[in-house]
Amino acid sequence: MDFVDVKYINLISSRLQKFKKVKPHLYNFRCPICGDSKKNKHRTRAYFYTIKNNTNFKCHNCGVSISFNTFLKDFDGTLYKEYGMEKFKQTQESKSKTFVEPTTALDLLSKPVFSKKTIKLPSAFDVQKSKDYLNARSIHGGEFYYAENFKEFTNTLIPDFFEDVGYREERIVIPLIKDDKLIGFQGRAISSNPIKYLTIMLDEDEPKIYGLDKIKKDELVYVTEGPFDSTFLNNAIAMCGSDVDLSGYDYSFVYIYDNEPRNREIVARIARTAERQDKVVIWPDNIKEKDINDMVMSGIDVQNVIESNTYQGLQAKLKFNNWKKI
Repeated sequence: MDFVDVKYINLISSRLQKFKKVKPHLYNFRCPICGDSKKNKHRTRAYFYTIKNNTNFKCHNCGVSISFNTFLKDFDGTLYKEYGMEKFKQTQESKSKTFVEPTTALDLLSKPVFSKKTIKLPSAFDVQKSKDYLNARSIHGGEFYYAENFKEFTNTLIPDFFEDVGYREERIVIPLIKDDKLIGFQGRAISSNPIKYLTIMLDEDEPKIYGLDKIKKDELVYVTEGPFDSTFLNNAIAMCGSDVDLSGYDYSFVYIYDNEPRNREIVARIARTAERQDKVVIWPDNIKEKDINDMVMSGIDVQNVIESNTYQGLQAKLKFNNWKKI
């Protein structure tokens, strides 16, 4: 599996449910084509794998078997165009060498350790364009940076990760920090870019979590679906991908999902959380907004609503059954 294929698999990984790297050249996740098992939300029967130096997609549920090139074209047309240009350039330059995939992205760089000081970017609150974007969403807290050219910034940490850096893509950079180390970052588009988020992990073995370095571990920790939402709550972190596993942390968590009772994936995630006996927020009927940011912008005291609507065990299941619409 060559570097370009690995790179684009990593770029879409946060959007593939239950995504995990099984071993070099083999990735497993829930099939986005058929939705995988309807009865068992933990089943993962789709794979990216290599055969004769070609990267392929295969689902053992619906039987679809196509090249990664075809899969990406249907999954994300914009990324597919960038992928096609990089593959073409790779061919033209005769760089068709076998790529031995490293355990993590940092193996390409002899596993350097990045600190927060590595982010040599201005604060997003100090640059007018990103400041206007954040102010428009009533976001006044959190640690965010501004990159005028996100691809160029990424390449300062992982050389040659992006080849086409001439197209200046502005993004707000959301750092993922653990134990004072920069383990990854997200880029949030502030223009009309159809790819809203790009997640780059500097260490694939670390969790995609925002805010780990800021919380008080001995207090209740709120877990939101996005970094921006976490800034409105006391002692909160955010999951930056659907495959985040917090089971290895001995903290007291309260999980907060978006208020979308007709969204099958969100309904399934809340159901699993309640089944694990974890604390979860079930939004009351009078809340119509879909996420915390929208609620704040509507003048709702979100912290108070969350504290008043946190449930666990049987009570969580009863409230959840009344809330969901599917």
